[in-house]
Amino acid sequence: MTRKHRFWLDRYFWLAAVAAPLCWLLLTQLDVPLRQTALPLMTLLQIVIVSPVLEEIVFRGGLQAWLLTRISMRHTWLQISLANVLASSVFAAMHLLNQPPLWAALVILPSLVFGWAWERHQTLLSPIALHILYNAGFIWLFG
Repeated sequence: MTRKHRFWLDRYFWLAAVAAPLCWLLLTQLDVPLRQTALPLMTLLQIVIVSPVLEEIVFRGGLQAWLLTRISMRHTWLQISLANVLASSVFAAMHLLNQPPLWAALVILPSLVFGWAWERHQTLLSPIALHILYNAGFIWLFG
């Protein structure tokens, strides 16, 4: 296993994990009502585990990886590639199906973090772990 694959030893991975509450805090400022009833267990598992795994396979392992095969998509700014920006934009747009427009637009911020983690660590496990953490906190606060 290469050093890049050992993402749990990367202090920047942990910084990205600690940034999750900042995203949750931003969402709390939108005055979205909290759910009054508990979600069924299967729904919780789908939101916290299944969706992050599938979404990271599609958006990082599929779309972002494909975009990075184009030289023009490899340009970076603050370690964020153009491929990541484009994949994250599509990811946020897909959230319009289930979330209000402002919430869907804000999804781009954690998506950029997930894409950065995938490119930095060269494994899907890193963005999947972060995505699960971000979704778990979201559900804990708003679900």
